[in-house]
Amino acid sequence: MKREFAVVGLGRFGGSICRELSQEGMNVLAIDTDEDKVNEFKDIASHAVIADSTDEGVLKELGIRNIDHVIVAIGDNIHASILTTLILKELGIKTLTVKAQNDYHEKVLNKIGADHVVHPERDMGRRIAHNIISNNILDYIELSDDHSVVEVKAGSKMSGKSLIDLDIRAQYGCNVVAIKRDRDIIVSPMATEKIVESDVLIVIGADKDISRFEKNLVVEDD
Repeated sequence: MKREFAVVGLGRFGGSICRELSQEGMNVLAIDTDEDKVNEFKDIASHAVIADSTDEGVLKELGIRNIDHVIVAIGDNIHASILTTLILKELGIKTLTVKAQNDYHEKVLNKIGADHVVHPERDMGRRIAHNIISNNILDYIELSDDHSVVEVKAGSKMSGKSLIDLDIRAQYGCNVVAIKRDRDIIVSPMATEKIVESDVLIVIGADKDISRFEKNLVVEDD
């Protein structure tokens, strides 16, 4: 079953999150007060609507309470960002990721219950999108436009299996270049190396291949 996401605010940051989540096959509700921005995402997101996120009634009508994870990416209007976060928290949204404009804004967001506060100047939209999809995806570093390195925590799908069992290279076209285990790091692990749950795998490959690898072996089923 696909997870449900909503992105509130379709500026540069919110737009990049929306695009990436949509490309990863997630259901995304895109919300903004600007009609032009909403029209831009009509063919990208599952649903794109013009709406004021500071209006609790409007959010209820949109069925926001059925969304698993809401990303508040409102631009320069700190008041709207804080009010939207408060309303979403009161509506019982399970996970809230909110863009902060500055350190003061971040402190307020943390106090009112935001689960994750991000600074777009410091965090890439793509990296954040992958972290949002799964807590097991720890880091995502772009090497080029279409190749990346990803750090993933091994979960139940990989635990107890060797690299040859998982056949990551043949199945997904990715290479496991190292395994972090507690304080040790195994560089160029042997194919017979067995994965222990909570191992951290450092994987390199084309973005499309990494995406398939994540969906099949990293993202845990609900």
